[in-house]
Amino acid sequence: MGDLPYYTWEEVQSRIVQIQKEHQICVHKKELSELDVSHRILRFKNYMVAMINKNLLPLQHRMPLLGDSIFYTRGLKYNFQLIFFWGPGCLFQNEWSLKPEYKRAGSRLELAEKLSQRILWIGLANLLLCPLVLVWQILYAFFSYTEVLRREPGSLGARCWSLYGRCYLRHFNELDHQLQARLSRAYKPASKYMNCFLSPLLAVAAKHMGFLAGSVLAVLIALTVYDEDVLAVEHVLSMVTLLGVVVTICRSFIPEEHMVFCPEQLLKVILAHIHYMPDHWQRSAHRAETRSEFAQLFQYKAVFILEELLSPLLTPLVLIFKLRPKSLEIIDFFRNFTVEVVGVGDTCSFAQMDVRQHGNPAWMSAGKTEASVYQQAEDGKTELSLMHFAITNPRWQPPRECSAFLSHLRERVQKDSGGTTPKKSRRSGTAAALLWIVTAV
Repeated sequence: MGDLPYYTWEEVQSRIVQIQKEHQICVHKKELSELDVSHRILRFKNYMVAMINKNLLPLQHRMPLLGDSIFYTRGLKYNFQLIFFWGPGCLFQNEWSLKPEYKRAGSRLELAEKLSQRILWIGLANLLLCPLVLVWQILYAFFSYTEVLRREPGSLGARCWSLYGRCYLRHFNELDHQLQARLSRAYKPASKYMNCFLSPLLAVAAKHMGFLAGSVLAVLIALTVYDEDVLAVEHVLSMVTLLGVVVTICRSFIPEEHMVFCPEQLLKVILAHIHYMPDHWQRSAHRAETRSEFAQLFQYKAVFILEELLSPLLTPLVLIFKLRPKSLEIIDFFRNFTVEVVGVGDTCSFAQMDVRQHGNPAWMSAGKTEASVYQQAEDGKTELSLMHFAITNPRWQPPRECSAFLSHLRERVQKDSGGTTPKKSRRSGTAAALLWIVTAV
C-alpha cells in the first residue's frame, strides 16, 4: 500500500476530464451532484420507469379465461431496450444523447413510421429466431432449476417480485441495491398477506393428501434405513423423490396454526416498504380482487419460470401487434419528456423530480404545480421519488420548488403526529405511503 502514488484532487479531476474526452463521455461538469450521478447511472432505467408509470408500454393484456394479466419478461425487456436505447436505428445516437431529429415536432409522423418499421423488423426477427430461443430458454431453465428443485422441492411454491413489479414500484433515480433492499424488507409481510387467502377446503384436502404421501414416504425411508438394497428396486428412488415433492407442495397450502387473518394491517406494513398501491386497494385488502392484483407484483416462482418459457412465443406478437400501434405515442413521449442537463446529457424530465412540472395537484397545495394531466406522473411517482431521494441523499440541495414541497410535507407530518388523533384522512393509498417515508427522516 505504501508504494501507491498519491494524487491531489485537482489531478483526479484532470484525469476524469481526460478519460471523458478519450471515451467521448458527455459534457464535463466541474462538480457533479448526487442527482447528476444518478442520472448518469440510471438514464435508461428512468425512461423505462416513466413509460411504465404512464402506461405507455403494452404490458397489460386480457387473456381468455384468465382475465386481465400482465406479461413482462426479460426477453421482452431486452427487446424494448434494443428498440429504444441501443442497437442500429435506435432513438439514441450514443449513451447520453437523443438523436436531434427526435427532439423536433415537425417530423414526428415520419419518425413514427420509421419506428413502426423498426419494431416490425425486430418482431419478425424474434419470430424467426423463436425456435432457437425457445430451446435455449428450456435448457437454461432445466440447468438452473433442476438442482434447486431436488434440494428444495417447494421452491416453485415460493414467491418473488415480478419484473413488472420491480419497475412499477421503483422510484426515479433509485439505485438497484436500494430497490432490492426495500423489496426485501417487504417480502415477509407480502408472503403473509398472500397466505391469508388460503382456502379452508383446499387446506383440508392438502392435509389429507400430505398425510397419505408422508405415510408412504416414511415407510420407504424406514425400509431404506433397515436395508439399503431397497433403493435398488426399480422406481423406488423416483417414488421417494416424487412423494417428497407432493408433501412439500401440500404443506404450502396448509396455513400456519396460529395465523391471524388481518389483511388490512399486513397491507399497511407492505405499503410502508413498497410505497405504491392503487387507491381502490384501501379498505379492500380482504377482497380476492385485491389479492389477484397484488399477485401480479408478487408472483409465484413457477409462474415466473413459465412466463420466461413462453416469452419466445409471445414476445413477437406483443411487438408486432401491441407495440407498433403506439409508435407515435412513443415518439411524442421522448420528445416531450427529454431534457438536456449540463454535464449529464439528455435525461428523462420525470427523473428531475420537479413537482412544478410533473407534480399532481392532489399532492400539493393549490397553485403549486403547472403540470397538465398528460405531464403529471401517476400514483404520486414524482413526489414519492423526490422524498425518497432527499432521504437517501441528505446532502443533496433540491431546487426551490422541491425544497418548499419537502418543507411543507414535513410540517404536515409533524402536525398530524401531534398529541391529538387526526381526523379521518382522505388521502389516497400512495399518499399514505408518502407520510410513511417522511417519518423516516
